[in-house]
Amino acid sequence: MKKLFPIIALSLLFSCNNLAQTNPKQEAIKTAEPITVALEDGKAKAYFASGCFWCVEAIYESVKGVDEVINGYSGGHTENPTYEKSNTGKTGHAEAVEVIYDPEIVSFKTLVDVYFASQNPTQVNGQGPDHGSQYRSIIFYQNDNQKTIIDTKIKTLAKKLNTTIAAEVYPFQKFWKGEDYHQDYEKLHPNHPYIKNVSIPRLKKFKAKMPSILKENH
Repeated sequence: MKKLFPIIALSLLFSCNNLAQTNPKQEAIKTAEPITVALEDGKAKAYFASGCFWCVEAIYESVKGVDEVINGYSGGHTENPTYEKSNTGKTGHAEAVEVIYDPEIVSFKTLVDVYFASQNPTQVNGQGPDHGSQYRSIIFYQNDNQKTIIDTKIKTLAKKLNTTIAAEVYPFQKFWKGEDYHQDYEKLHPNHPYIKNVSIPRLKKFKAKMPSILKENH
C-alpha cells in the first residue's frame, strides 16, 4: 500500500526516494527490438508508466474505447517483480499499466495524448508526491509507427514548454501483472486518503483537459 504522511499545504501524500541502480541488463532493454502484442478479438494493448498505477488506471479507464486497464510492472531487468521488490527501485521496473482498447474507437496516438495530458511531463523519477525510479514516466512502443508517434509528441511538447520532457521511451518487452489487491484500486477504495487527496484530483484535472474523449458514465 502507499505510505502516507502529512505535510504543510498538502495532506496525506506519499514519497519514496529509491533510485534504480545502473545495470547492463537495464541498459540493454532500451536498445532491444520491440515486441508486438497481437490483436485479440480485435482489441489492442498499449503500455504506459506514469507514477502511481492506481492513478493511471483510473485515467485510462475513463477514456472511450478503453475496455480494461491492468496494473503491473514493466521496464525492468528482473523476473517476476512484486510490489515490495519494485518499490526498492532496484529491479528497474516502474509501476505500469496495460491498456486494452479498441483501435477502431480510440487510436494509439490519442492514448499518447492522454498520457501526456494526465501528468507533469517535466517531473523526473516520479509524479506528484511519488518519487523514485519505480514511479518514473516510461512510454512503451511496439513498432516503428508507435515510436514515431511518441517521438513526434515529445518533440512538439518540448518545443511548446521550452524544456526537456522527462518520459523515457522504451521498446516494449514484457508486462508483469500486479497483485490482485492493486487492481481497480480507486474504484474499490474511494475513501482511501491517497485516492481522495492524490488520485481523484489527478483524474479530475485530466478530465478537464480532454472532456470530448471521456466515456458517458464518466
